[in-house]
Amino acid sequence: MAVTDAHVVFPARSGGLFRRDRVHALTGASLSIAPGETVGVVGESGCGKSTLARVLIGVQRPTSGTVAYRGRDLWVMPAGERRVTVGTRLGMVFQDPATALNRRLPIHRVLRDPLDVHGRGTPAQRAERVRELMALVGLPASLAARLPGQLSGGQRQRVAIARALALEPELLIADEPTSALDVSVRAQILNLLLDLKERLGLALVFVSHDIQTVRRMSDRVVTMYLGRVVEESPAARVTEHARHPYTRALFSATPGLLHPIQPIPLVGPVPSAVHPPSGCPFRTRCWKADEACAASMPDFATDEGDHRYRCHHPVAGAESTGDLVDQARRARAATSPEPA
Repeated sequence: MAVTDAHVVFPARSGGLFRRDRVHALTGASLSIAPGETVGVVGESGCGKSTLARVLIGVQRPTSGTVAYRGRDLWVMPAGERRVTVGTRLGMVFQDPATALNRRLPIHRVLRDPLDVHGRGTPAQRAERVRELMALVGLPASLAARLPGQLSGGQRQRVAIARALALEPELLIADEPTSALDVSVRAQILNLLLDLKERLGLALVFVSHDIQTVRRMSDRVVTMYLGRVVEESPAARVTEHARHPYTRALFSATPGLLHPIQPIPLVGPVPSAVHPPSGCPFRTRCWKADEACAASMPDFATDEGDHRYRCHHPVAGAESTGDLVDQARRARAATSPEPA
């Protein structure tokens, strides 16, 4: 699966009478997922993570750019072929299971629905597949006749995962799959996703605000900022060896058990997706920004083959989080007005 130079632009409610503003939800995003790989996507709220997930799954058509499955553009395919490809080869687990499931259908109907739509097997085979799916995600058969509202949040998310796996997809996209769940059941769902990935040989795209969880679950971590992919790093290197200042700032602000939190301070206004800044969008908050950052968005640079980043002034490999905290504080002091 590959997304190449995808742009997604939505009309906004603001603007003039004859020309409405536009929200740049995704700008020049490119991402490829290899078979069996887990790719984590991180970034602040509004950075385009969920839009990228919808583009990957074929729910959102990009304004420009391509979305290719096995080398074929989804949006060049005939509508019927695209429907079959998206429905059978790609699976989606949504953020809130309470709204992702039809509350009027019992669980066995929810799980059988994809099989009915795509005409898989006989009625008896479909009923057997429903039982297999419930066992696969650890749900007792006694829940089959219950409605989603009669299940706990963790059980509903297990149903949503089972439904996404009903047609044996090759790629599973999980968009914030634990954010609506209690802390006590999040680990269960995450462990279930990892177990299913290994047992079924799935490729997995995991979108989350929980940065440390993404790092632990993923083979590769993608950082997004204001609709752009700004860095792709092997998960093992992302905490201490990320080259983009924004990635380092994100991971510096996440608490850990072994080391005290040491966040890199970011100052300046958060830019708008309606009127994004020129050049690098992170420059309005970056302690390294200069005229070059305002003039242009840099191309991707490559570090050790599978590590890519877009920055005019990347973090040096030897710079620790403490070094970056000191740099950011000095830059802030230099730009602050002198007291009267």
